[in-house]
Amino acid sequence: MTQPLAGTEVKPEKQVDRTHYEFARYMSKARWASVWHQLDEIQKLQPANVLEVGPGHGLFKTVASAFGISVETLDLDPESKPDHVGSITEIPLADGSYDVVCAFQVLEHLPYEQSCRAFSEMVRVSRRHVVISLPDAKPVWFYRLDLPKLGTREFLLPHPLSSPRIHEFDGEHYWELNKRGYPLERILTDYTGISLVKSYRVLENPYHRFFVYAHEVIGK
Repeated sequence: MTQPLAGTEVKPEKQVDRTHYEFARYMSKARWASVWHQLDEIQKLQPANVLEVGPGHGLFKTVASAFGISVETLDLDPESKPDHVGSITEIPLADGSYDVVCAFQVLEHLPYEQSCRAFSEMVRVSRRHVVISLPDAKPVWFYRLDLPKLGTREFLLPHPLSSPRIHEFDGEHYWELNKRGYPLERILTDYTGISLVKSYRVLENPYHRFFVYAHEVIGK
């Protein structure tokens, strides 16, 4: 599919229907690992309330609720039955409404400039933290070492001969990290208004990179 011309305003709209989230085609073991990291990062922040933008299949809210985490959702598609219907680029909620605002594998579904606006809206609505994940296309090798007396060590190594590929709009993703024109450094520069605490790729699913932000970095 052809990507809209640069500078063209794209109205956020529904891209997939509910069949996209059928278990057999959507919930791989690697994606389960990412859901674990979503829950792990959020519960460590001990929020009183959480806003999830773009809930998709709704799994995060369901599981988080089972562990006592209060989650509300925002989506522009009423069929997904969100708690709030609205666009991420114009979130219809007051400043500082939630301790944590999160969006997992969502912002790449907007043209890059609009994703920056959406991130700013997430920052505005959050009281303490913003947590996101984005697709990272940089090739890596996964290594696991079992060391006597030291236990298991797992890590990722970048492919030494890889170069950034050009991203082609596939009907869902307008861009991806570490494709041509979208290096990690660009995200770190353009997603502003809040301090980055940490960023990492999921060992079991390196395609997903997490970012945890805070309005006040602890220890500063």
